[in-house]
Amino acid sequence: MTLTTAPDHSTVDRPDGVDRPAYDAVLLAGFGGPEAPDEVMPFLRTVTRGRGVPDERLEEVSHHYLALGGVSPINRHNRELRLALETELRGRGIALPVLWGNRNSAPWLSDVVRTAAESGCRRLLGLATSAYSSYSSCRQYREDFGNALLADGLVGAVRIDKVRPYYDRAGFVAPFVDGTVAAVRAATAGGLATDQLQILFTTHSIPTAMADTSGSAELGDHGPGGAYVAQHLAVAEAVTAAVARELGTAPAWRLVYQSRSGSPTVPWLEPDICDVIGEVGQQWRSGVIVVPIGFVSDHVEVIWDLDNEAAQAAQQAGLAFWRVATPGTDARFVSALADLVAERLDHTAAPPAVVSGPVRPDSCAPACCVNLRAPKPTTAGQDSAADWAAAGIDAAALARSGIGSAGR
Repeated sequence: MTLTTAPDHSTVDRPDGVDRPAYDAVLLAGFGGPEAPDEVMPFLRTVTRGRGVPDERLEEVSHHYLALGGVSPINRHNRELRLALETELRGRGIALPVLWGNRNSAPWLSDVVRTAAESGCRRLLGLATSAYSSYSSCRQYREDFGNALLADGLVGAVRIDKVRPYYDRAGFVAPFVDGTVAAVRAATAGGLATDQLQILFTTHSIPTAMADTSGSAELGDHGPGGAYVAQHLAVAEAVTAAVARELGTAPAWRLVYQSRSGSPTVPWLEPDICDVIGEVGQQWRSGVIVVPIGFVSDHVEVIWDLDNEAAQAAQQAGLAFWRVATPGTDARFVSALADLVAERLDHTAAPPAVVSGPVRPDSCAPACCVNLRAPKPTTAGQDSAADWAAAGIDAAALARSGIGSAGR
């Protein structure tokens, strides 16, 4: 790919008189995944490095990937999303290339950033393939950007800003609405009444301490469940309300969690989806509709944990089972991501949110989604050295200056 850089790497003049950054490219940041059986264990070790997870546990998880041929669909999805977003931007007259790099597998973010810098890119706009606020789903990507710059001595030469979480965008929510409506209609066509159905909105479980500190204290997010739980509840409520408007009624719903990992002694968000499916089977309901609102694409934790384990739990409980698709490359979702890019480019406000909750700024707030494993900060904020590096700032020099954290 040939990268075309902007003529000015600082700011550009906009018709509204507001100077906004002139970005050279969009950097799509993914989680990563293996693309061959011999990559599975190295990938899992990378994902869990520093967490003390024994190989015995990783071997168990590896079977999920090996059952799918040792290839995670996530990289294919991100290739498709990269192309779709670049095409959408081009259609809007935004001539920015969309790059793609991963946290845990090739193409590595550090390699992509280095290549971009060698091609003349000095300012990148990062877009994570995760919609919600938490350390692992949001802030860690900021740290990944910073670490990529630190790895190749690019701090001060390249800056990477990150687009805010986008769980509240209509283009993210609408595909879940359509899928849930279709599932309810399929169930009722099969003879079930709406009140015989249970909707289970599911997302990735995280440690409760991480959840409690997700989002920004400045926005009032911190507390039990934090922004992570509140945002998922808001999406679930928005989807259910839209289903009720479409059908005149909607089944009862509940937020559940899946794909827990880590030490069993550490509290994680509950209840587990399979446990809840068992409980539903003991009630008078006859079917479950699983809506994976925590995910943007159908990767292994959706295909295995839901289409296999959750579906099996439903079968054992005597329940009919439907699983709604993730947004993937739905045109509305791609358009919503393009809106957020445009928002950062020319200060044109993105369309309004369709879920309840605090109004989010167009960038991550300082001291948001804190890294609980990081050393105590020496500056006024909670941003890490990697965060400062992503902003193109020498964190050590900043700490010596006594200047605190600033938003990006």
